[in-house]
Amino acid sequence: MFTIYDYTDATRLFGEEFASKETATRDPGDTYTTIDSPVIITADGFEAEVSDAGRYVVTEENGQIKRITIEEFKQGLARQLITNTATLDDFRAKWINPTERRGMIQDLVTGGYSPEIVRQVEGMTDYDLYDVLADLAYGVAPHKRADRAFSFSYKQRSWFETMPEQTKAVVLAIAAQFGREGTEAFENPQLFNVESIRTAGGINALKMGGNPADLITETKRRLFAA
Repeated sequence: MFTIYDYTDATRLFGEEFASKETATRDPGDTYTTIDSPVIITADGFEAEVSDAGRYVVTEENGQIKRITIEEFKQGLARQLITNTATLDDFRAKWINPTERRGMIQDLVTGGYSPEIVRQVEGMTDYDLYDVLADLAYGVAPHKRADRAFSFSYKQRSWFETMPEQTKAVVLAIAAQFGREGTEAFENPQLFNVESIRTAGGINALKMGGNPADLITETKRRLFAA
C-alpha cells in the first residue's frame, strides 16, 4: 500500500497514448483506469481535497505547507477544542452565547482548524456545527438539525405546559426554523419576519410567556440538550 502525491495532476494521463513510440507491447487483457481529479472544498481559508485516493486538508505546520488526512485534522481540532473547553457542559454554555460561540470558533480557525471543513468533507451539511463538534470532541452522537428540532418538540412538553399556547406555538416555530437553518437562525435579525413564526403570533405572543430574549436563550439550552 502506498500514497502518490500528484501535485501536477499527471495521473490524468493514465491510459493515454504517448507521443513517443512505444517500446513494449500491451497484453490485450490489460485494463487502465483514469483517476478523476479531486473535489476541492474551501472554507474559512482552508482547502480540502476529496478523491478516491483519500481525503486531505492543506494546512500549515511550523511555517510549512503540508497535506494531512482528514482524520489527523479532526484529531487536532478535537484536541484544541478540549484544551480550551474541557467539558460538554462548558461547550454547550459557550455555544448558546453568540459572542462566546463565535470566539470559540475563531480560536479554532486561527489555531489551524476549521469546523466547517470537517462538516463538508464528512458530508454532514444536514447537521449543525454544534453536533459536528460535540461528536468530534466529546463523543456525543450527532443529530441532524431537523431531528434535533423534532426531539425538542416532544421532550420539552412539561416546559411547554408552563407557558401560554401562543407562546408555545412561537417557540416551536423558532425551533423548526433552527431545523432548517441551524444555530444562526436564533440570531437572524429577521427571525420574527419568518412567515411561520409571524403566523404563530410573533414577538407579541412570545412576550406573553416572559422576556423574549430569555425565552430564546432557554430554547437554545433545551434544544441542544435534547
